[in-house]
Amino acid sequence: MRRQDSQDSPLFGEDDSHVRLKESKIRHPLASFFHLFFRTSAILVYLLCDILSSRFIACMVTIILLLSCDFWTVKNVSGRLLVGLRWWNQVDEDGKNHWVFESRKTHSVNTTSSAESRIFWLGLIVCPIFWIVFLFSTIFSFKIKWLAVVIMGLVLQWANLYGYVRCKVGGKSNLRSMAKNYLGFQIFKQAMTKTEGP
Repeated sequence: MRRQDSQDSPLFGEDDSHVRLKESKIRHPLASFFHLFFRTSAILVYLLCDILSSRFIACMVTIILLLSCDFWTVKNVSGRLLVGLRWWNQVDEDGKNHWVFESRKTHSVNTTSSAESRIFWLGLIVCPIFWIVFLFSTIFSFKIKWLAVVIMGLVLQWANLYGYVRCKVGGKSNLRSMAKNYLGFQIFKQAMTKTEGP
């Protein structure tokens, strides 16, 4: 796995010659809308499925279609437009998979707004939490027929969350160093608290 500065394929905005300042207004309302629409629609259909329809197959297909549209939209459109991040898998000539995690170069044009960034990260983080709750409620209520749908929702939304967090913080080594730094800080903090005690 690797993180790569875009040498082969430019990100949106890298070709632009004029500089835009970071603003709080929404510049991509359609991308922002669909970033939230598909994922919240899948959750609402799941919650209201017994009320809307008694046919399990129709509900399951609808939810999976909404989740698939959400995965594609977030991975291919809203991540690039709203926060300037993208990730993908490429296969080299030897047949090996390489995961590429990219963020827009800092010296390139800044086309993201703080409002769009908040919408993106809020939707990306909150919705998988719902699917985790649905997973436990499905298991504990013995609604096993819904388990495949809930796992599909969790996997698709977790994949995008993981990919974009990797884009934001960097490669695998950066994640490890962040974890080590945090753990080291917590141990140091506890040691200092014990030495300051009575």
